[in-house]
Amino acid sequence: MPIDPFIQSMLDLAAGLPPTNTLSVAEARIRYEARNSAMPTPAPVADAHERTIPGPGGPLKLRIYSPEGTGPFPLLAFYHGSGFVLCSLDTHDGMCRNLCAGSGAVVVSVDYRLAPEHRFPAGPDDCLAATRWAALNAIELNADPTRLVVAGDSAGGNMAAVTALRLRDEGGPHAIGQLLIYPATAHHSSGMPSYTENADGYGLTRDTMIWFWNHYVDAAEAQNPLVAPLSAPDLAALPPALIQTAEYDPLRDEGERYADRLRAAAVPVQMTRWDGVNHGFLFWANKLDPATAAMAEANAWLRNIFEA
Repeated sequence: MPIDPFIQSMLDLAAGLPPTNTLSVAEARIRYEARNSAMPTPAPVADAHERTIPGPGGPLKLRIYSPEGTGPFPLLAFYHGSGFVLCSLDTHDGMCRNLCAGSGAVVVSVDYRLAPEHRFPAGPDDCLAATRWAALNAIELNADPTRLVVAGDSAGGNMAAVTALRLRDEGGPHAIGQLLIYPATAHHSSGMPSYTENADGYGLTRDTMIWFWNHYVDAAEAQNPLVAPLSAPDLAALPPALIQTAEYDPLRDEGERYADRLRAAAVPVQMTRWDGVNHGFLFWANKLDPATAAMAEANAWLRNIFEA
């Protein structure tokens, strides 16, 4: 279907800016952080605060969101995108508030180490450590460690899929679900058709994805399942998944193929392609109808998983 008019208006506003892959990492980070002021007002939560825990590479910052109510609440470990290189707790604050309020879960957002200063496996190691910390300290968080879901968008969706694999293979704790929002599940060299169809003109570009991947990992690691979970030989016994993709997104096909692989391994999967929108559209929940509907879908799926 044609691209949504609101999305097109955002693309038009950005048309004169230099592409992300032509910027220095420092310049790109400043640009992405500056988008915060344009984001819609998120749903209210009862509390949001930061704390620092010991991490594999030193102090690891978390932002913890609590919903209204008495608890103990379900527990959602969240890992932000963008590209293993950019973004922060602040850029994804609204998304975490919407997930917290809508799902009724304590959300633990992880400020994992970024490339190129910290290349693979620093980020996944931080995400695993933070998830284990959250489960071990769930009582302090007024949360229930038996109702743990991992979640993330874009590169954070990669982190969530990888963390689910590692929880299965490396001694837990047990996760009951994985929420993967337009996830990166394959290296840029994997030849997905959507990389060609949506190479330019829709925000995230093929060249920017190559720039991200080159900062994050050596080409020799392209098929490592902890880099590209689509390459994992065995996806059996992973937790149920909701995978959301966007029509105008270079990452569309790898997310959908991951859903197919999970189904083939007898993992329950709900997969939705949101037409007319691009990568990152969920930032516009509460302003753009498809984004609001996709956030509602994510929260409904989470509530069902938590209740089950």
